[in-house]
Amino acid sequence: MTTTPEKFESLSLAGAQFFDVNLDSSKFSDVNLQSATFRNVALVDATFKDTNFSGVSIEDSNLEGMKINGILVSDLLDTYNRTR
Repeated sequence: MTTTPEKFESLSLAGAQFFDVNLDSSKFSDVNLQSATFRNVALVDATFKDTNFSGVSIEDSNLEGMKINGILVSDLLDTYNRTR
């Protein structure tokens, strides 16, 4: 049986809450997640391109292998901590 993924376009889900939802291999384009909260979310192997991260706060998260512009975040944090 072949299934076709759902396509949601020009839709407002403002204020929606998602619990125990699988969005594996989903694509997001022109999506507004301003002021959204993510808790216990798996973003393993996710890619963000042309994304506005201004004001984003990352707390108590596993950053292993995370890269920004090809640079490991762990290396950036080590360098920052050594120069403080």
